[in-house]
Amino acid sequence: MAWDIGLTRQNKRPPNSPANSSSKAVGRIAQSLLFRQSRLRLAVGYTGVMGTILILLGLGVYQAIAHAHEVTVDRELKSVSDAFHDAIESAAVNSSQLSQLPPGLFPNLCVSNSACTKPIAETTHHHLQSTYQYDYYIRLLSPTGDLLATGGIRPPGLLITSPIPAWQSLKDENNQIYHQIATSLEDDSQEIWAYLLVGRSLQDFDQYLRVVRVYLLIGFVMSLALVAAASWWLSALAMRPIYRSYQQIQQFTTDAAHELRTPLAAIRATVESVLRLPHLSEPEALETLTVIARQNQRLSAMVSDLLLLSRLDNEQQLADKQPCCLQDLLNDIHEEIAALAIAKAITFTLDIQTPLPLIVQGNEEQLYRLVLNLVNNALTYTFAGDQINLELRRVDQRAIISVVDTGIGIAPEHQINIFDRFYRVDQARSQQAKFQQARSQQTGNSGLGLAIALAITKAHQGTLTVTSQLGIGSTFTVSLPFSS
Repeated sequence: MAWDIGLTRQNKRPPNSPANSSSKAVGRIAQSLLFRQSRLRLAVGYTGVMGTILILLGLGVYQAIAHAHEVTVDRELKSVSDAFHDAIESAAVNSSQLSQLPPGLFPNLCVSNSACTKPIAETTHHHLQSTYQYDYYIRLLSPTGDLLATGGIRPPGLLITSPIPAWQSLKDENNQIYHQIATSLEDDSQEIWAYLLVGRSLQDFDQYLRVVRVYLLIGFVMSLALVAAASWWLSALAMRPIYRSYQQIQQFTTDAAHELRTPLAAIRATVESVLRLPHLSEPEALETLTVIARQNQRLSAMVSDLLLLSRLDNEQQLADKQPCCLQDLLNDIHEEIAALAIAKAITFTLDIQTPLPLIVQGNEEQLYRLVLNLVNNALTYTFAGDQINLELRRVDQRAIISVVDTGIGIAPEHQINIFDRFYRVDQARSQQAKFQQARSQQTGNSGLGLAIALAITKAHQGTLTVTSQLGIGSTFTVSLPFSS
């Protein structure tokens, strides 16, 4: 009796049942929310980092502009002070000669202590030095600190300070800032008879910096908006491979659970059927053990394949590389498969198109498994009267192995996914192909052959491609670098 016939369907929920559809919908919503939240956090992190960088950059630019402008103002103030200093020394050598200073050179000159600090109305005098007339104030102090004369503008409430230190910053009653420089005036005997204080308003400087701050703020807001948009887009790009990997893992877990559940359900159903029997004859016990052994062999093969895939995924490079002759390897595979191909009435040929040995550095056991999986795949989907050709040729510095069959072929939309683990293309296959695939599963095929072949190819720095047409056949091509 065949205890496992038809028993693999029990305890399986229909794929389109309401419970399945509802759980899938809830899972998709939760998954979408999870990745949207992750994308949002990633975008906010990008924006925060770039915003901090922009702030630091803006502060640095602002400080550089302010410092450069301040240095320019100080140089200008020093130049004007030197000009006034030279003009006074050439016209007067003591305080009694201050009245002889030309009023055109020193506008609003006041040589009296009375009313010299009161604000004055703007005049209409013009001179070569008119650029300085209403921006600067001039004060002459005696060595004892008494005010001798003033000229230029007269800021309201601006205190008269000591000439030491030479550079000072002052404020008037309107909190307007002035920068002041002090120099000494000497007579013919090199004695100081007065101090010259020249200062200018920094109002235009403050206005300039205010405009700079506004422009920097506008630029920061616009840049931050662009950074936020770019971060949202970049976070989508960053999450895309993660999302794809998550879907692949989820699909792999589902498929693996399904593949493992099938033999387990068969074993359980077989055991439960035997336990219900009042008496168990020797032939029945033998058949029961045969079914269990076959399903156990299928489980063992699947677990071994999964372990091999995991090891290949984790290996950065092969640890035990050895020279492998591809001609010898393909001859061994041809001898092994020839009897099976004859039994299925399939023509299986070997075509080695290069007389020179093609030596590949790699793991011979894995390379054997690679080609054998491709040949077994061709045998699974070819039938009596079809042909399979195993070819080997050299193209430049690469060895090309091709497995060409005249089987049922693969639809174009499925060719990109056939190397995925547990991928099913039953919708594109005929009923005969489905039967052939079911038969291969019963003989222990784990459904991971092409995935393992691709992993082994990548571990040997090679490529594996497929070209196929429905009803015509398929060609799997392996390209490997070889050592001459």
